[in-house]
Amino acid sequence: MKRSYYQNTIESFLKEDTNLIFGLLAKNHQHDLEDQQKNAWLKQIDLLKSSLKNIQGNLYFEFSIPRMGKRVDNILISKNFIFVIEFKIGDNHYTNAAQNQTIDYCLDLANFHQDSHNKTIIPILLATKAPNVANDFNSAINLEKCLLCNSDNFETTLKEILSTETAKENINIESWQSSIYKPTPTIIEAAQALYKGHNVQEISRNDSGAINLSRTTEVINEIINNAKAKNKKAICLLTGVPGAGKTLAGLNIANERLKADETEHSVFLSGNGPLVDVLREALTRDSVQTAKQKGEKLIRSNADREAKAFIQNIHHFRDENLKSDKAPIEKVVVFDEAQRAWKKEQVSKFMKSKKGIDDFEMSEPEYLISVMNRHQDWCTVVCLI
Repeated sequence: MKRSYYQNTIESFLKEDTNLIFGLLAKNHQHDLEDQQKNAWLKQIDLLKSSLKNIQGNLYFEFSIPRMGKRVDNILISKNFIFVIEFKIGDNHYTNAAQNQTIDYCLDLANFHQDSHNKTIIPILLATKAPNVANDFNSAINLEKCLLCNSDNFETTLKEILSTETAKENINIESWQSSIYKPTPTIIEAAQALYKGHNVQEISRNDSGAINLSRTTEVINEIINNAKAKNKKAICLLTGVPGAGKTLAGLNIANERLKADETEHSVFLSGNGPLVDVLREALTRDSVQTAKQKGEKLIRSNADREAKAFIQNIHHFRDENLKSDKAPIEKVVVFDEAQRAWKKEQVSKFMKSKKGIDDFEMSEPEYLISVMNRHQDWCTVVCLI
């Protein structure tokens, strides 16, 4: 079954009668067809017909992302690029909501459509009457920002990207069109693979296009090494849209530091208790099973302790460090979802009612930094937000 209301080569689309294209869109539409949708489709068709001349590739209207219940206005595949195009007919500005919507489509496509895995996906928000703005192509390729286009500059923007030299092979259209739902590795699977010593590039989630995991890890490792060499303290804030791969990046950083130098005692902290429990259990089971396959014997309790040393609950870390003024053993701490950590008021209330501490006036991130600041020499805190 076709995933789109209408699909064709660009060459055939340009030759096909507009009324025939509109008729196919209306026929496949399963809801009440309102005038606003009719007018939007007709204007999309006209704009695409005028903009796609001399461009080779394939075009899809109302493409359904597998199992996500979402339809993308248009997907254009040319060379090795997948353009996800969200139309806002008549809009005279680029809203944040529309930009986030477009990027979400790209992330879902990258994560759940098998033949879109590891492809270059580019989000384009086309607000037909909006002004010209400067675009950041690198941010768009990394799914950090949309390319913002209007009716006048859409064609030139496409052609500028398509003129870029690339060594990647063109996308196999037949394979892409028939591709199935297949999610990229979960955080659990990724953690297991990292723990086994795989390179992040071998297990990289598709949304690593949003944050180049290898580059991110390399940059933060440079900061850590510099802090270590110069006996300084450092704080890194790693940001990204939801699904961009921040947790995987954090796990990769903590794991690489652990493998590079055990004396650093790097740790991955999270306030998500269920995630901590599931990750620990998954790593423990996987370690025992891997040892068994190698003909070795690994006592489960030992594997469990290793997993607990690597992944910890931020609340437990906080409570333990309330008992002493000494610096923790860890020199590198990765704090996942730091933006969701307890705020000062919440922590203060908890400390007063549960711990009998009346003058605690710090949020969890602030407290974590103060704890790490107890080190007389170097340390690094990485907050994923």
